[in-house]
Amino acid sequence: MLADPLPRTFYQRDPITVARDLLGKTLHRRSRQGLTSGTIVEVEAYLAKGDSACHAFRGPTPRNRTMFGPPGHLYVYSIHARYCLNAVTEQAGIASAVLIRAIEPLAGLAVMRARRGRAKPIDYARGPARLCEACDVTRRLDGWDLTRGRRIWIAAGNLDSEAAGTGDSGFGHSGSGNSLACLGFRTGQSPRIGVTSAQHAPLRFFVDGSPYVSGPRRDHSPR
Repeated sequence: MLADPLPRTFYQRDPITVARDLLGKTLHRRSRQGLTSGTIVEVEAYLAKGDSACHAFRGPTPRNRTMFGPPGHLYVYSIHARYCLNAVTEQAGIASAVLIRAIEPLAGLAVMRARRGRAKPIDYARGPARLCEACDVTRRLDGWDLTRGRRIWIAAGNLDSEAAGTGDSGFGHSGSGNSLACLGFRTGQSPRIGVTSAQHAPLRFFVDGSPYVSGPRRDHSPR
């Protein structure tokens, strides 16, 4: 069986705290093609106040209205005909979110392979657009409640052997569970990637040493 979804209280916190705590959690996406799952290894926080890179910086629009809603919902936006997925944080009316940039695939590798075409396994879900393609996340999931435990959700803990035993991982582990959660990890920190403002804010967090991280792995966190 799969772990229960994270409760709404997990998301009812500031986005920096949520971003850090999302590392090592498991993203699940169930579709008609089957289940795809992976360990979250890279995220970025977007703040409600003083963050010019946040989509809600200039106020609500039809595109970003989900960010102003309750925490624990999925905010999906499109860019260059691709998609990016975010978890909404804090309280309703306070527009902040965490962008999920990359996962380490654990289950549904064959489904990811079919969706990603000629991509190498290491690149199935390394980067937000690739992740959305591998897990079939589009704007139709914008506003979805991540706490429902259906279609798409985030859980703590490991995949069990029945759910994760795909036999075709090729990712350097047996496929019997979440390797990061079993081994523990160090969190790296750096500026966000691809933003045109607030470029130096160190609001990107990643699993230090993970090959599935999409951007630079240099740690800029305070010592």
